[in-house]
Amino acid sequence: MDRQPPSDTEVLIIGAGPVGLALAIELGTRGISCLVVERNDRVGYNPRAKTTNARTREHLRRWGIADKLRAASPVPVDYPANVVFATRLNGPEICRFENALQASPDKNNLYSEGAQWVPQYVLEQVLRDHAVSLPGVTVRFETEFEAARDFDDHIEVTLRDLPQKRSDTISCRYLIGADGARSAVREHIGAKMHGPGGALRNINLVMRAPGLDRMHPHGRAIHYWLLNEEIPSLMGPLDGSDLWYYIVTKFDGDGVPDAETCKDMIRRSTAIDFDPEIVGIDPWVARSLVADRYAKGRVFLAGDACHLHPPFGGFGMNMGIGDAVDLGWKLAATIQGWGGPTLLDSYAIERRPVHERVIEEATINYSATGNQLIQPGLEYPGEIGEAVRREVAETILATKVREFKTLGVVLGSHYAHSPIVAEENGEPPPQSVGLYTPSAYPGCLAPHQWLKDGRSLYDLFGQGYTLLVLSDEAEGAERFQAAADQLNIPLTVVRPGDVRLPRRYEARLALIRPDQHVAWRGDQAPSDAAALFARITGHAMAETH
Repeated sequence: MDRQPPSDTEVLIIGAGPVGLALAIELGTRGISCLVVERNDRVGYNPRAKTTNARTREHLRRWGIADKLRAASPVPVDYPANVVFATRLNGPEICRFENALQASPDKNNLYSEGAQWVPQYVLEQVLRDHAVSLPGVTVRFETEFEAARDFDDHIEVTLRDLPQKRSDTISCRYLIGADGARSAVREHIGAKMHGPGGALRNINLVMRAPGLDRMHPHGRAIHYWLLNEEIPSLMGPLDGSDLWYYIVTKFDGDGVPDAETCKDMIRRSTAIDFDPEIVGIDPWVARSLVADRYAKGRVFLAGDACHLHPPFGGFGMNMGIGDAVDLGWKLAATIQGWGGPTLLDSYAIERRPVHERVIEEATINYSATGNQLIQPGLEYPGEIGEAVRREVAETILATKVREFKTLGVVLGSHYAHSPIVAEENGEPPPQSVGLYTPSAYPGCLAPHQWLKDGRSLYDLFGQGYTLLVLSDEAEGAERFQAAADQLNIPLTVVRPGDVRLPRRYEARLALIRPDQHVAWRGDQAPSDAAALFARITGHAMAETH
């Protein structure tokens, strides 16, 4: 996998987690050379992220590897995406959510790919294998970022080969910090994280427990929330049967518990007498922070390097991959010459509101962990206990739905009023948590639809811009092609021939960005299509209707 790095590269990415790998794929797919370096070996990491959401799965489909992740997952695709709340794993059930996080494999017209419950380390392997298969993409492990010198037209970066104890300097056009919460690249540009920070400690465990799925009465689920006054916790499978995660939220003990202490906590909170093998102990602190800047000159931050939040709702890794997609196509366009001088400025403009919205949601979700949901008497026998459990169930069903039914956040986040989408009268649909209302308002995700031949509408989109000709009555489509040819902008013209689409898009024409968001829509092409392209590619900020 490791190859000798080029003497220089277009883009140097620090961090080979999901965000850095996604960015490498976005660039490599477009023929942009990049080097990804990672100080660790990425082996044996605790799987903090376990949900690859519907939007991330759509990116994998666009990259041609959605089926590979589906096949690689140790959790079967048809594994029930249920969330069970019970007093203990062997105690009474309180309530449950079904098809949490849109992880059903059944087709849904709202998206081209449903979410998938899969450990992060499996996703990383699929991303890594694909990244290194692309021409011009190199990945190096055990290589550390040491320093950088910024110049007008390039950056010189010093990298440390940790096994060889040797430093080398390479030149790149852009430097990306996808190096996580303790980002050295963030320190290099002087960015500071702001927010309430974190003081509440949590413990994430990974255990091997063969047969545990048959030791309790609640059936298969991806989450089991154990609500009791002794040890409120959360657990679930990582491979369908033997490997499990276990989280103690808001841990109030001192230091890091040893394996025997962990086993005792697990046995008490599950009410099952078994002997789990502890294979990972990972303490973490919940934080809600955002960087005061995402870029400086030719240096950019993505993922946890510029935003952090509690991992409740399955947003974190997925939001970082969204950063990689947004930044990736804009970097490629700029390097290839059809992206204008202000295109990269739109990265922070578009992504920051998404980060702030998701951080708010995750923080709300973290405020309603098992610690807050328990009530005295929850485990009482008979009618008294049943009455308490029914009361708690009402609270859970009303408050936790926003954590497990999140399509309004996952697909409904938009870039309306971004400087690189066309202005339009009116406003996009109001943003909701659970309810996603498809809209072709400029800046929104292009409404999806399954076509009569079984293909996804998204499968017709090109790598660059896509012009959807949705009706035979559309006027001026040829003006888009002429302007794109004149400006060397990649454009794919698609005529789906589906009579349902004009109503879905409320237009006869729609221009779609490389990231599948709508750039413009209308019934006829503007008289000056070149001016529209100038705006949406960062060459001009003039208002275009």
